[in-house]
Amino acid sequence: MCVTGMSVEELVVKWARLAQESGLGGVVCSPQEIAPIRKACGPDFKIVTPGIRPLWSAANDQKRITTPRQALDLGADYMVIGRPIVKADDPRVAAQKIIDELEA
Repeated sequence: MCVTGMSVEELVVKWARLAQESGLGGVVCSPQEIAPIRKACGPDFKIVTPGIRPLWSAANDQKRITTPRQALDLGADYMVIGRPIVKADDPRVAAQKIIDELEA
């Protein structure tokens, strides 16, 4: 498939719409594409988003990140939050801190 002349956003939206038209119920995408996919595919199309980093967490090798609050505000249905929790000194405290921030 030739993608010359398309922005990353245009290409990702094109693929998300193709996935939806093929009968898939959602996609995994970076935080930067949540809003355009939500706009193109509607509220029932599920969006799973990795690259979620709380403000107090290091970005590590992730380049296209956002906070949990921003991901929800953009329209993510599910967030993948790995290292900020599993690499924390106390994973339970880290997870609760994220929940508290989302409920604030």
